[in-house]
Amino acid sequence: MDASMASSTLPGVKLSNFTTSKFNPNSSVINLKFAATFFTCSAWLHAKLQVPLRSHTCEIKCEVSRNSGSISKLKLDGPIKNRGLTGKTFSSVGICTDPLSDNESHSHVEEEKVGVLLLNLGGPDTLHDVQPFLYNLFADPDIIRLPRLFRFLQRPLAQLISLLRAPKSKEAYASIGGGSPLRKITDDQANALKSELEAKKLPTNVYIAMRYWHPFTEEAAQQASRRAKPHESNVILYIKRDGITKLVVLPLYPQFSISTTGSSIRALQNIFREDKILSKLPVAVIMSWYRRYGYIKSMADLIEEELQSFKTPREVMIFFSAHGVPVTYVVDAGDPYKDQMEECIYLIMQELKARGIENKHRLAYQSRVGPVQWLKPYTDEVLVELGQEGVKSLLAVPVSFVSEHIETLEEIDMEYKELALKSGVENWGRVPALGLTTSFITDLADAVIEALPSAAPMPTFPTTSSSQQQFARDPVGYAIKIFVGSFLACLLLLSPRMLSALRKPVV
Repeated sequence: MDASMASSTLPGVKLSNFTTSKFNPNSSVINLKFAATFFTCSAWLHAKLQVPLRSHTCEIKCEVSRNSGSISKLKLDGPIKNRGLTGKTFSSVGICTDPLSDNESHSHVEEEKVGVLLLNLGGPDTLHDVQPFLYNLFADPDIIRLPRLFRFLQRPLAQLISLLRAPKSKEAYASIGGGSPLRKITDDQANALKSELEAKKLPTNVYIAMRYWHPFTEEAAQQASRRAKPHESNVILYIKRDGITKLVVLPLYPQFSISTTGSSIRALQNIFREDKILSKLPVAVIMSWYRRYGYIKSMADLIEEELQSFKTPREVMIFFSAHGVPVTYVVDAGDPYKDQMEECIYLIMQELKARGIENKHRLAYQSRVGPVQWLKPYTDEVLVELGQEGVKSLLAVPVSFVSEHIETLEEIDMEYKELALKSGVENWGRVPALGLTTSFITDLADAVIEALPSAAPMPTFPTTSSSQQQFARDPVGYAIKIFVGSFLACLLLLSPRMLSALRKPVV
């Protein structure tokens, strides 16, 4: 089997056995043998990793400060080359999975007690949950990336933002039934995935981890556990209870971003780092899967089906609307999300063209908040432009979401639809999220099976916060910085522009 291998070192993460899969020749998997914290706001990749791909390649360049262990640079080096992809298999930079070797078989895999942990954002179950949900969201340093001097303000700032934004967000959730449907949909996806894996002769326990609402990542880790001593933590208790011998972590985000997959993985690794028993559990993490053909085909199927609902399908503009991230994530932190999203759209359109569908398409980014610059073009601005350009039929495609939630049901179906119709668009349609699409669930099951051989324990690492380090080195200087930072932060937060931005609704 033709295999390309590479190894590199992240802060606490070792990449090894990076091969092409015999199930999907272009699927890649990271073997997390020394995983600690990956893609945090202050953690950086250390080496340059060039990933061999079929028909196209890209490089990830990374630099790390060995003294501080913080990220100083991470970016994709150069555009993806040779985009003339016509095959039916695609690769995914950052996907963590290794192929089964020729000596391995599914019968061997069946001997393992396998767990699958689905990662998702989460959402408030009721209107009463909206404000605390928003607080959890904005208290995450991977969502609001404050300068080092202001990091002590993370929680107070999160409290202020959540209080200011809660009223508008409650109105949005009220319009879709009074809460987010994300938990129920994710439960259904977990059950469907479990059934599909059992059909493939791989019995598994499937768990759910929501980043900002129940079940939180910590609670999901607790689900995955047998017999415990009275003094042992719940996490250890549940791991022992189910007797999991291998765990596959599967984020329900097709593309990797620091603010989604990165944040969830960081939280999960913190749990493993702090628990001696969990740190011995072999784990494989699938970082992204937007290049898998099962996903590309499923998206193309949904688009092709929805196009038929228009009177003249060939005249419909296919409008991909992706969740945005601040530009600083991409420029300063090296978030690969933008590159991965653009390639994802390219692959979907290539699949459609192979079916004879030659419709024009556009990509834009939605859900920006705050006064900072986000990835452009913005969805609302592009909708107005398309109406002015004379586009009469538009098919919206929520490309970064695999489940219906506030951003599809309220933002796209209500806000953007109304804006498009006011701007001159006459015929509006929207592709549903993948949800329980059979081909999509089947492909996720295949990804899990392919990932299993790469599972390896995560060792523990001692941690000392940067704030503690600064205080120990120079307590007087640190106190001065805190005072100055507090004063400047108060001026910033009380500015009219900031207050206006913070009152806008959020997911």
